[in-house]
Amino acid sequence: MSGRGVFFDEDDARAVVAALAAQGFGAHLERDRLAGEDDDEDHPWAVTTDAPDVVLELLVDEHDGWFDADEPGPALPPLVLPMQPKRIKRPDGG
Repeated sequence: MSGRGVFFDEDDARAVVAALAAQGFGAHLERDRLAGEDDDEDHPWAVTTDAPDVVLELLVDEHDGWFDADEPGPALPPLVLPMQPKRIKRPDGG
């Protein structure tokens, strides 16, 4: 399973699971325990699925949740920064 959709409303989470199942994707619903939360009723609902991320993202937008990618984005190459300040004036003093 790749991405996760997180919802504070159980009905929204169940609707997303049903929509994914209707499209032929596997989906699993569970409570997502937040650090420091003592009240079990305040924990959000997490939907994990094997659907492409774009499919889940559209459903998350439709049902007021948020998309949580399991994998970090691609690593970017390091920035090449100048070693000296950039000169604004021309070398001939003009």
